[in-house]
Amino acid sequence: MLKSIQSPSKISLEEFLLLPETKPASEYVDGQIYQKAMPPGKHSTLQIKFSSTINQAGKPQKLAFAFPELRCTFGGYAVVPDLAVFEWSRIPVGANGEIQDIFNIAPDWIIEILSPTESCTRAISKILFCIENKTKLGWLLDPEEKLVLVFKPQQQPEAKEGEDILTVLDVLSGLQMSANDLFGLLNFDRP
Repeated sequence: MLKSIQSPSKISLEEFLLLPETKPASEYVDGQIYQKAMPPGKHSTLQIKFSSTINQAGKPQKLAFAFPELRCTFGGYAVVPDLAVFEWSRIPVGANGEIQDIFNIAPDWIIEILSPTESCTRAISKILFCIENKTKLGWLLDPEEKLVLVFKPQQQPEAKEGEDILTVLDVLSGLQMSANDLFGLLNFDRP
């Protein structure tokens, strides 16, 4: 759950960006600061395993890369998606080829993973804000319901579950997986 950090008045984005980093991360939305919750087991597992899956598909051919908990500042907000995926050509790099620390652009694909105490409406609001600011694809994962809401610009969200094939970025079209495959990443079978 994102909780609002009370401040006597709204602050500017520039003032927010000067504040020390918090753990867990804080986001700046419409003049308010919200601190993300610590991720529980399912959230954390999906975040690390799915980012690895995306990066295994996208990095070798320089198609895309998934960043967990990356601050993205754009459109007057500073958000920290659970996973921010960027097409390779849009990843900010310096003259020496090294990745930059600051991402002042919207991700191409935002993935939010619901935790039991997290507000579904706040997560959807973040995804919609990104879609309105040039993000191509948004997912809201609900590990308890084993459901993925897929958001695309100018379209109604789609609910995907079971053997439904999940929509991914066009550059990652080779990454075919169903909702069952995605939530199967939570399985830790023991001998």
